Amino acid sequence: MIISRLKTALVAATAVAVLVLGGLSAHAASGYPINKPKNVDWSFNGPFGHWDVGQLQRGLKVYTEVCAACHSLNLMSYRNLEDLGYTGTQISNYAAEYEVEDGPNDDGEMFTRPAEPTDRFVGPYANKQEAISANGGAYPPDMSLLAKARAVERGFPTFIFDIFTMYAANGPDYIYSLLTGYQDPPEDADVLDGLHYNPYFIAGNALAMSNPLFDELVTYDDGAPETADQYAKDVSAFLMWTAEPNLDERKKRGFVVVLFLLVFAGLLYFTKKKVWADVSH
Repeated sequence: MIISRLKTALVAATAVAVLVLGGLSAHAASGYPINKPKNVDWSFNGPFGHWDVGQLQRGLKVYTEVCAACHSLNLMSYRNLEDLGYTGTQISNYAAEYEVEDGPNDDGEMFTRPAEPTDRFVGPYANKQEAISANGGAYPPDMSLLAKARAVERGFPTFIFDIFTMYAANGPDYIYSLLTGYQDPPEDADVLDGLHYNPYFIAGNALAMSNPLFDELVTYDDGAPETADQYAKDVSAFLMWTAEPNLDERKKRGFVVVLFLLVFAGLLYFTKKKVWADVSH
């Protein structure tokens, strides 16, 4: 009887871990993901990578119209959108669509007001408990750092080459693969009720989130394809930006530093030759 109860508790604990945590490293869930993340040709990848601002703006649109219904961006402020080419007026109008709690006022009472550019992105839920309750026990994670937190290790010897190519798109690759990886489970797959099979999920073979993207779900203004595949690429790139908004500047700075070090090393070399040439004579 005791052993039976322990087994039941273990199964329940495993299910909760898959639902609630849903983002452990590949080592935490042995054998997962079943399929390795797909490799996408991102504009920001590599030593000379840069942001595709148009793609990031489309990604914001996908996040706003699809992802924001469940997922927050707690670490991002509306004013950060200035880096995506939006004007102060556009940012103010976008922020004003949401309300934040503020106060206390002169009467000592809290009140709500339209969000301002200096405010953080307003999440869909008041607190974590409300989020879990609204999603059947599964907690939709904050997306601010998701592209860095969900990076899947590429294994040996691939990671050796990644060092030299400065490959750092594991996170966006994973998010894109997950969003486009929903499929019917094979006959031998054991999928719990209420979960959705996805062989790219890092913590199991299924997750609580159903497929969120479909063709013609979001309208684009720039003529980009309105397909689930394009939506997945755009929002994955956007989440990489939210996780590391200074990536572009960091790469430019790094290039200048490397160039300086090369010139400095050359000067040291010729100085050494000159000094030792005088000594040898």
